[in-house]
Amino acid sequence: MSLHPQKLPEIPEETARVARILFPKGNVYMWLRDELGMIYNDEQFTTLYSNIGQLAEQPWRLAIVSVIQYMENYTDRQVAEAVKTRIDLKYALSLELTDPGFDFSVLSEFRSRLIEGGLEEGILTTLLTMCREKGWLKERGKQRTDSTHIEAAIRLTNRIVFVGETLRAALNSLAVVVPDWLRSHVPQEWYDRYEKRMEDFHFPKEATKFVPMIEQIGRDGSDVLKWVRETDAPIWLREIPALETLRLVWIQQFYVEEGEVHHRSNDNTPKANQLIASPYDREARLSVKRDTEWTGYKVHLTETCDADLPHVIVNVETTSSTKQDMELTGVIHQALESKQLLPDEHFMDAGYIDGEHLVTSEKRYGVELIGPIAPNTTWQAKDPQAYDTSKFLVAWENEVVTCPEGKMSKKWTIKQKKNGQGISAN
Repeated sequence: MSLHPQKLPEIPEETARVARILFPKGNVYMWLRDELGMIYNDEQFTTLYSNIGQLAEQPWRLAIVSVIQYMENYTDRQVAEAVKTRIDLKYALSLELTDPGFDFSVLSEFRSRLIEGGLEEGILTTLLTMCREKGWLKERGKQRTDSTHIEAAIRLTNRIVFVGETLRAALNSLAVVVPDWLRSHVPQEWYDRYEKRMEDFHFPKEATKFVPMIEQIGRDGSDVLKWVRETDAPIWLREIPALETLRLVWIQQFYVEEGEVHHRSNDNTPKANQLIASPYDREARLSVKRDTEWTGYKVHLTETCDADLPHVIVNVETTSSTKQDMELTGVIHQALESKQLLPDEHFMDAGYIDGEHLVTSEKRYGVELIGPIAPNTTWQAKDPQAYDTSKFLVAWENEVVTCPEGKMSKKWTIKQKKNGQGISAN
């Protein structure tokens, strides 16, 4: 499949005329259209759509709009409105001045198709291919990597609202797929109890009223989990994502003692970075980085930083918010190697660098890591009367360690650790 279209759609004459009047020197989006053409073509996305029927919007346009949306930091509604009203965007997308645009929901659907089809990386790699062809991108230059937080699109609530909404989400899923089966099990009072979103209810602050209410929800949720495991229930009900979320949340939030469901106290739940935070995004986790606290994910961005070339993002890694930067150093270099975009010099902060990565990056990838190494926080490093690792001389080739008093080790053992390998010398 060709990455480049055989025929470039012409810019409507009236659109081009008005754009040149408004922007006599052009702008970034007009330059984008003039220099790179339409960038994407519909053939790249054929596997995401049915062979039957007419597309609501051409995928190549939605792909460019997604890039513009990132550049402008627009919401879906904002970028859809911008396509309707901005002449420079109509120029970039080869649209008539009178084109009515599209509904903003099309963008969410397009992103879902990309992720389900595994083609999200193609949005970036197509641009990188073009930049390489234009001479704006080269291998073995300078690059830098850093991470930033991504807040999940969820509403954080107190525990009673959270468990109630988790149960409500499970009931709604069952109501869609097995409505008759659900009606045969659910008591009448549940319709009043779970008909509205839980945050719309007024909950008591008194513990004497609060505890019975949340434990009632706990019993109801346990009943649902029991029903879907009964012999008359379709076995595939257990695989519904909302039911699996309900099961996991109930493990974290409740316990059973002598047949009774009880709400866990705050000091009897998993650690905050392990707790599910929303029934609508099971992977979002609480994390803290310096002064920033968020619930969601983390993204690691790598960009070129050569002085004589444009700065281009060449790799993106999205992880859980609790995954440590140190775990991504090798992953990033593997991804860059597969794209033939490994740098000679790679600037990273202390979160990505340790002694093993300094050696491995040089030997395996020919990459020089540049950046601070995390300080030694052991008690030996803090005690002026003690010896920390910096006081020992390590002869790696001879596998010998010399202590500050001049004594040499007689035994050298390599040990596997969670974050790599270590040595033990005696």
